[in-house]
Amino acid sequence: MDLLSSGLTTLITFALGTAVGSFLNVVIYRIPAGLSLLFPPSRCPHCLRRLKSYDNVPVFGWLALKGKCRYCRSPIAIRYPLMEAATGVLFVLVYWAFNLSLPTLGYWAFFSWLLALSLIDLDTMTLPNSLTQSGLMTGLLYQAIAGASSSGSSGAAGHLLEGILGAVVGIWVFDAITILGSIAFGQTAMGGGDAKLMALIGAWLGWKLVLLTGFLACAIGAFAGGGAIAMGLMNRRQPMPFGPFLAIAAVLTAFFGEAILSAYMQVFFPTL
Repeated sequence: MDLLSSGLTTLITFALGTAVGSFLNVVIYRIPAGLSLLFPPSRCPHCLRRLKSYDNVPVFGWLALKGKCRYCRSPIAIRYPLMEAATGVLFVLVYWAFNLSLPTLGYWAFFSWLLALSLIDLDTMTLPNSLTQSGLMTGLLYQAIAGASSSGSSGAAGHLLEGILGAVVGIWVFDAITILGSIAFGQTAMGGGDAKLMALIGAWLGWKLVLLTGFLACAIGAFAGGGAIAMGLMNRRQPMPFGPFLAIAAVLTAFFGEAILSAYMQVFFPTL
């Protein structure tokens, strides 16, 4: 019975994640275009016909239509169901890690912001202020609620201060990365939106984990960029969106950051 209940909960969590992923697809398309998130309702970008409710079922709607519009038969990009499925998987992983708790709800929201910003950065090389600012404020609100739930008003103040400090340290770290990168490459290394994304991450994770996020993002970005250059997919002067690397690093830090920092302290500072 417990196994059945666990499987049902996982399925519901995945379905919830795919529904959020479907909304994120709307966010990713409409915010850079300056369109409303609510109007008009979902429609084919080619023939502009309004989609049926059953065509909008995450993942399965795309499969049922065989990846084509019901009306004009224009192809529907596979990235839409992939985004929905990826969000569903992330939701399940968070639930498995934290069960049904406040951190679970918080990380569902946090990861949703990261997913939307990553795809927008890949598409447009921009990180919209509306998303980075709202994500930062939501992160600070989450910190206050988390602190209040554990230690009352004093806990809320302490956690909120931790979030604010994390946002400030995130900007400082990214400014340092930008300066060093510009000196090393002889050109502007990062965009202003990346610093705002780093502040968002710091608001959610705090100052210690945002430092780790910055390190991991640079390592992942260097590995990916070096590999792309080696394979001839891009040249050294070609701009590359850094937001996705920050997002990947933030997700890894959310899951494993405390364990990584603990292992680091045990190896290098065993007497502390």
